[in-house]
Amino acid sequence: MTETIESAAQDDRWPPREARRRSPFSVHRAWIVAAVTFVTIIGGAAFNSLPGLLIEPLHSEFGWSRGEIGLAVSIDMALYGLTAPFAAALMDRFGIRRVVAVALTMVAAGAIASVWMTASWQLMIYWGLLVGLGTGSMAMAFAATVTNRWFVARRGLVTGILTAAGASGQLVFLPLCAWIVDRHGWQPASITVALAALVVVPFVWLLMRDHPADVGLAPYGGTYVAKPAPARGAARRTVRVLFDAARTGPFWLLAGTFAICGASTNGLIRTHFVPFAHDNHMPITVAASLLAVIGVFDVIGTIFSGWLTDRFDARRLLAVYYALRGISLLFLPLLIGPEVQPPMIFFIVFYGLDWVATVPPTLALCREQYGEDSAIVFGWVLASHQVGAAVVAFLGGVARDVFGSYDVVWYASGALCAMAALMSLVIRRVRQPEAGLGR
Repeated sequence: MTETIESAAQDDRWPPREARRRSPFSVHRAWIVAAVTFVTIIGGAAFNSLPGLLIEPLHSEFGWSRGEIGLAVSIDMALYGLTAPFAAALMDRFGIRRVVAVALTMVAAGAIASVWMTASWQLMIYWGLLVGLGTGSMAMAFAATVTNRWFVARRGLVTGILTAAGASGQLVFLPLCAWIVDRHGWQPASITVALAALVVVPFVWLLMRDHPADVGLAPYGGTYVAKPAPARGAARRTVRVLFDAARTGPFWLLAGTFAICGASTNGLIRTHFVPFAHDNHMPITVAASLLAVIGVFDVIGTIFSGWLTDRFDARRLLAVYYALRGISLLFLPLLIGPEVQPPMIFFIVFYGLDWVATVPPTLALCREQYGEDSAIVFGWVLASHQVGAAVVAFLGGVARDVFGSYDVVWYASGALCAMAALMSLVIRRVRQPEAGLGR
């Protein structure tokens, strides 16, 4: 009898568990999978909290230039972005559980190996290569794949929660790692990040499932669907969509503006804010706490931006976001100091609200321009975001070595944001958003 039920569970005409009467107090397995995904993203976000905290300690201990250290961070960010478009294809081919478990192990291996490094090229392999590939495999495609497979109802809510996981990880790990670096050195902080990734692996392996059909369930709010065969050719389609999109002007405008977005957030603030604050005699723990506060307002700003995107022209929203961000960056060198004053608090709140506010309108424009191919196009636009971040992570360190301060970096970033605002306004409108690239 058991064998009959198990075999029937693989039949798309037979939803064995869904057919049973569910208790009103029972929890659908989809919410457990979402919770594991949330914790996994937090564990992966632990490493993203670390590079900006370690620039000064590594410079002091090994004598490496900030440009060398920034190059390792830039490799990590570039690989994160370039891996992201293929992450969904990897999950379709090998399964969510396997891909994420391997990715977390790679992040942990890179963080642990860095404890014994003695040369800057090792930093580029451990931080750049291993961690970049690992975190890239757990990028936005991970949350999107889980949401699309396990939820029909509440997709917007789940997407918002999982997107907030990255900011939540920053809120948890930035102050913790800053305290560890300040009291015990950078090696224990690196080990802490590795342990955070490793602790999540058993939860992923034991509780994560690739598809609701694996446990004989329908997705939350939907009807039972048989698990599809492992997808082949998804990576080929990802590359084909890139070449098709690259023939259109809006793609380059979206990619260019999002590259500037990455340059002025991950590449600039996340990587260089703490050493910049240290240059101005602010304690590292205070600077890290300010970054954590940015993560809090990041969540609020992103949700509010999504609400605005449903009601206003996405191009004009982007222009406003980039213009305001550029103005705030121009004023930052005047606001920083040994102590946190009210104007600095205003900058942190304002900048936090604008941090990822660009994502909803950028995604909406991708959907408007490219229809059914929009998800893949957005993956490549996200890659440009990380490439922009990688360039500034490297050049920001070089500028600090050459000029002795970060001021020129803030002014250049402000100018780039003004350029992004103008680029956003010239993106053409499309009357038929359902049309895909292949039509």
